[in-house]
Amino acid sequence: MISMKRLAGACLLALVAGGAVAAEKVTLGVAIPTATHGFTGGIVWWANQAKKELEAANPTLKVIIKTAASTPEQANQLQDMLVVNKINTLVIFPLESASLTQPVAQLKNKGVYVTVVDRGLTNPSAQNAYVAGDNTAFGKLPAEYLGKKLGGKGNIVVLRGMPSTLDNERIEAFNAALKAYPGIKVLDTKYGNWNRDDAFKVMQDYLTRFKQIDAVWAADDDMAIGVVKAIEQAKRTDIKEVFGGAGSKGAVKKIIDGDKLVQADVSYSPKFIYDAIKMTATARLKGEALPAKTIIPSTLITRDNAKQFYFADSPY
Repeated sequence: MISMKRLAGACLLALVAGGAVAAEKVTLGVAIPTATHGFTGGIVWWANQAKKELEAANPTLKVIIKTAASTPEQANQLQDMLVVNKINTLVIFPLESASLTQPVAQLKNKGVYVTVVDRGLTNPSAQNAYVAGDNTAFGKLPAEYLGKKLGGKGNIVVLRGMPSTLDNERIEAFNAALKAYPGIKVLDTKYGNWNRDDAFKVMQDYLTRFKQIDAVWAADDDMAIGVVKAIEQAKRTDIKEVFGGAGSKGAVKKIIDGDKLVQADVSYSPKFIYDAIKMTATARLKGEALPAKTIIPSTLITRDNAKQFYFADSPY
């Protein structure tokens, strides 16, 4: 006959064990853009690295990765992950900020823990946590660098990324820092969509319309490739600098090699998706929450420190 004391102890152990299993079981959905260019290629690669490592180390964790080429596709994937995959945690790199805010909010309202990466939502209440690079520094550092490089005088053209909160932060920081150099004129600003082909077309337009351009802020290393190609095809010699952004290994190698146009960059590694997935999974497995905001610093890359930012085996 089992004593009441032993029975109570057994029930307590069962309750604790059951609670631990319930707390530790995490189905984590990862929604990211399709690898259409170098940076998003890095995002996809690092997300899969996180999945492989985390699932191997945590048998009660399942990571489901979905890539989308458009905002509607990503919104549909969110519903599929909730209904079909039964996710209780989401890490999302939104294709666009405004269009994805409501679909993400719907998941959060149904109890899904949400970490948003890089491109913030227009309503922060739709997320539990936000992880990103330092977008203020991403815009401020190139403005300060170009201001000094041009001696406070000259003409600049600008290529923005895509409409998003992070792009707004970058251009606002760039323009604010450039106010310290009133002799520098921004001739025009257009979206290049973080795409080398789109950037090539934008730069062709700039080169046609403006006879004197001293520097270009391309705001992305992929866009910088398209910009440089347009400059070379036009055989323009007036442009002294093309400043991209994100610290891709191709751009950093150019800096190390003493390239004529690409002489500086700013770090903003796609590895932050790996960091965000790992931080989120670890916290949820423990039943904890992340800080509301985690910002990964950005650094100015020049020939003096470029070797510290060059990783030959990296996909980006």
